[in-house]
Amino acid sequence: MAYDIDMIKKVYSHMAERVNTAREVVGKPLTLSEKILYSHLWDGSAKEAFQRGKDYVEFSPDRIACQDATAQMALLQFMQAGKKQVAVPTTVHCDHLIQAKMGAAIDLQSANKSSSEVFDFLESVSNKYGIGFWKPGAGIIHQVVLENYAFPGGMMIGTDSHTVNAGGLGMVAIGVGGADAVDVMAGMPWELKFPKLIGVKLTGKLSGWTSSKDVILKVAGILTVKGGTGAIIEYFGEGARNLSCTGKGTICNMGAEVGATTSTFGYDDSMERYLRATNRADVADAANEVREHLTGDDEVYANPEQYFDELIEINLDELKPHLNGPFTPDLATPISEMGAKAKEHDWPINVDWGLIGSCTNSSYEDLTRAASIAKQAVDKKVKAKSDFGINPGSEQIRFTAERDGLLQIFEDLDATIFTNACGPCIGQWDRSDRKGEEKNTIVHSFNRNFSKRADGNPNTHAFVGSPEMVAAIAISGRLDFDPTRDKLMNEDGEEVMLDEPQGIELPTKGFAVEDAGYVAPNEDGSSVEVKVAEDSERLQLLTPFEPWDGKNLTGAKLLIKAWGKCTTDHISMAGPWLRYRGHLDNISNNCLIGAINAYNKKSNFVKNQLTGEYDGVPAVQREYKKEGIPTVVVGDHNYGEGSSREHAAMEPRHLGVKVVLVKSFARIHETNLKKQGMLGLTFANESDYDLIQEDDTFNFVDLENFAPDTPLTIEIVHADGSKDTIKANHTYNAPQIEWYKHGSALNLIKKQNAA
Repeated sequence: MAYDIDMIKKVYSHMAERVNTAREVVGKPLTLSEKILYSHLWDGSAKEAFQRGKDYVEFSPDRIACQDATAQMALLQFMQAGKKQVAVPTTVHCDHLIQAKMGAAIDLQSANKSSSEVFDFLESVSNKYGIGFWKPGAGIIHQVVLENYAFPGGMMIGTDSHTVNAGGLGMVAIGVGGADAVDVMAGMPWELKFPKLIGVKLTGKLSGWTSSKDVILKVAGILTVKGGTGAIIEYFGEGARNLSCTGKGTICNMGAEVGATTSTFGYDDSMERYLRATNRADVADAANEVREHLTGDDEVYANPEQYFDELIEINLDELKPHLNGPFTPDLATPISEMGAKAKEHDWPINVDWGLIGSCTNSSYEDLTRAASIAKQAVDKKVKAKSDFGINPGSEQIRFTAERDGLLQIFEDLDATIFTNACGPCIGQWDRSDRKGEEKNTIVHSFNRNFSKRADGNPNTHAFVGSPEMVAAIAISGRLDFDPTRDKLMNEDGEEVMLDEPQGIELPTKGFAVEDAGYVAPNEDGSSVEVKVAEDSERLQLLTPFEPWDGKNLTGAKLLIKAWGKCTTDHISMAGPWLRYRGHLDNISNNCLIGAINAYNKKSNFVKNQLTGEYDGVPAVQREYKKEGIPTVVVGDHNYGEGSSREHAAMEPRHLGVKVVLVKSFARIHETNLKKQGMLGLTFANESDYDLIQEDDTFNFVDLENFAPDTPLTIEIVHADGSKDTIKANHTYNAPQIEWYKHGSALNLIKKQNAA
């Protein structure tokens, strides 16, 4: 039986009424996305039609999922909210703090030792507040959620940007910062700007070397890393129904890479098969009773151009396998063109590593397709030219794959089976073959490939592909290898070709597991004591941020003008810094150290206006904070893209930064800034970015009149005494301005709870 089946049945019990009411209010047929959104309104049934991309709307999500790196800060915040238990079903998953190095057993043991303080904290907090806890080694959060918690037509939020993976089971699942999750844990509504809708019509059927991963690699090439911002991507059509449930999850997972709020598919037979295979026949039976409401209306899909803000059509019969990268997940290249493109751009041809797994591609089907290629190499006596690393998605996947002989196939190619955890995908990889910064190439089935993402080396060229394509390229050892036409030389000196991959959607013997890794909380956790040592380097109880004094902000200095791409990885790096995710002051020592200074094109090297000397960003900012001087961060387009980590907002706030002024924001990061009491502003005229000089001082002359839909005026004073006056836009509504006034959204929640 499924977890929280009573909650799921309750959602379905009012779905028909709410969908029908919404259809009447909106006055037209509804997409699946609209059905889920309107059936999860905080106030119940719809009373008005919301404007896409404009209206802020309060929702009531069904559940929350947190991974261990972000859960620390989320739960530290929740502890301040004054609640005895979480208001909705919530889970914590320990998957980020396990470094891949030697192999599963040794690496897990090492993580349990080095991060025991954090794991113990998370387990005790979960036990106290009624939160389900998944132990280290249980699996990657999004695969575990898909196997256990996701359900068609539901709404979920999670403190990880790839929460969107659950769209593969027909949810509207959205990545948020911890403060958003705390709102819902505390029984408050969750606010979101009503998304725009991008429809992707899929026709035909995948075959040969083309996989579900290639669908989203193609979409990423079309939309780019910011083309989906503020929108839900809804997939439909015959081609969508022809995809497996986990294949749909892969596509939704990487929707985060185009900035989409989330992605989703309508409920169909593949989802029903997956629910039943994962011991959730009760969910499948309940979903079948409201099946018509778990997909878009027929009229929508018959005339999609009338109901979506943007429409993309992809014929799966014609889709070719792709590799995306390097350094950005939207640089899409068909495999057949990679050789010429690599030569043109001088990308390293030799491939050092092939990495299979991550939350994007670690299902049973993924492993079978990759294993079918690996077995051919063994049988045809082809020795792999690259190193292999495998991260199964969950203990259930690992146990079943081991039972069915899949892991042994990879081990026959000398692959290393890492822990059921994120590992190299998030920089948790102690890469043994390279310690310097040599120019090199790796291929992986992950979702992100930003500079330094996997191994900390800015010269590692990482390319994203399907598990089977990663396997083929790693076996060949060459980036320009096209398995659809190129041959390999085996140990007998014979030329052989790899046959097309073969996959198994669901294990014929069913899934199996001895210990899935779940720990249920006490029914009454009031007696559970949560301890945080005062001298801990890993954990630190939070001190509330100071509220706004109600005055204009003047005399603010420029901390850094970031040039080009500035992701949350640049603002708050992962990798070795993950150990400090529960200690705000310690992790603030990585604040903006990856951002490129526009004036010298160097990272972590900015001018201290107090001394005229150059130093690291955190060191300079701590000097400004010591002197009580407010500061401003200036950025480029899509500032804060990538992970949902709210540390990228909390660290500057903790260190005394008051304003982030950019050309445009990624959605989650903009919300995170607002939640933490920061001013997140955009240039009314993008070219004003060029006016900002290294020694500038900023005066916000009309902040006292801070109001919705009203731009702010900024006086920029240059070192020579000259001035420029510019306008800055914002998207704060009245409740969000209250967050700012109180110093943070959490401060406001505490005040309301106290009252």
